[in-house]
Amino acid sequence: MTVRESINGRAKAFRYGAALLILLGIAILAAASLGAENISLFHLNDAGSTILFEIRLPRILLGACVGASLAAAGAGLQALLRNPLAEPYLLGVSNGAALGTMVAIVLFGSFDYARPVLAFAGAALSTFAVYQMARSKVGMNSERLILSGVIVTTLLSSVIILLTSLLDATRLRSFTFWLLGDLSQATRSGFYICLASAVIGTLILSTQAKALNLMMVGERDAFDFGVEVERTRLAVFAASAGLVGIAVSASGSVGFVGLIVPHLIRLAVGSDNRLVLPFSALFGASFVVIADTAARTMIAPRELPVGAITALIGCPLFIWLLRRN
Repeated sequence: MTVRESINGRAKAFRYGAALLILLGIAILAAASLGAENISLFHLNDAGSTILFEIRLPRILLGACVGASLAAAGAGLQALLRNPLAEPYLLGVSNGAALGTMVAIVLFGSFDYARPVLAFAGAALSTFAVYQMARSKVGMNSERLILSGVIVTTLLSSVIILLTSLLDATRLRSFTFWLLGDLSQATRSGFYICLASAVIGTLILSTQAKALNLMMVGERDAFDFGVEVERTRLAVFAASAGLVGIAVSASGSVGFVGLIVPHLIRLAVGSDNRLVLPFSALFGASFVVIADTAARTMIAPRELPVGAITALIGCPLFIWLLRRN
C-alpha cells in the first residue's frame, strides 16, 4: 500500500465515522422530540422537561447502548465464524440471556442487579453449550456451529415457554411484551450498566480486530502468522456473551440487529474489522434508536415492540443473504 492510498483510506474512514456520529446525533434529537406527545426541544415547559429528562432520554440512550452492544457482538461473531449469517439471536445467545432474565424476574424480582447478572450467566452458558456442540476432532465448522445455535435456541425457547406458567397474568403480559423487545422500562441504573457493558465489550472486541482480520482468511493461516486462535476465539465469545447478556436484560430480545448492521457496514467500508467493529457499534446505536422511535409513534399512544420493527427489516434482508450466499 502506497502512502497516498493509506492517506485516502484514513480520510475515507474519518468521513464514514463522522457521518455515523452525525446520524446518531440526528436520531437522538428526533427521538427526543417525537412521541405520543411531541415536544419542542427549544421551548420546553415543565411538562415537556419531565417527559424529556425522566422518560424519553433514559429510553433513547438505553436504546443506543443496546443497539451498539448487539451490533458489535454480531460483527465480532461474523468475523470469527467467517459467516455473514451468524449473529447472537440465531446462535442462541439472546435466548440464553432471556432465560437468565426470566429466572431473575421469577426468583429475584426485587433485586435490581439480578437481571443483568443472570442474563450474562445465561448468555455465557448458552455460548459455551453452542461452542462445545460445534467442536469436533477436526476443528470447528461454521455450518455445524450455526446448526448447534439453532438447536440451543429451540431448546431455550421451549424452556422459556414452560416457565411462563409460573407468572401471574400481569407479569406474563409484561414479560411477553418485553420478550419481543421493549425499552419502555428504561432506568438510569439500567442505562449506566448497559453503557459500561457496551464500551468495555466493544473495546475488547476491537483489541482482537487484527487477529480477526487474519482469521477471516483461515485459522491455520492465522496460526502460522502468530495468532493465538483459541485465545482470540474465547475472547470474542466472552465479550459477545457479555454484550448480549446485558443488552437483553435491559431490552428483551431485539433480533436481527447483529445481522443487519455489520453486513451493511461491510458493504460500505470493506471487511477490515478495525473499522467494522466500532462503526457497527455506532450504526447499531442509531438503528435501534430509529426503530424504537417508529415503535413509539406508528400507532401512538399505543406502542409496538421494538423487536417487531427490527424483525420487519431483518427478515427480508436475512432471506436476501441466504439467496446471495
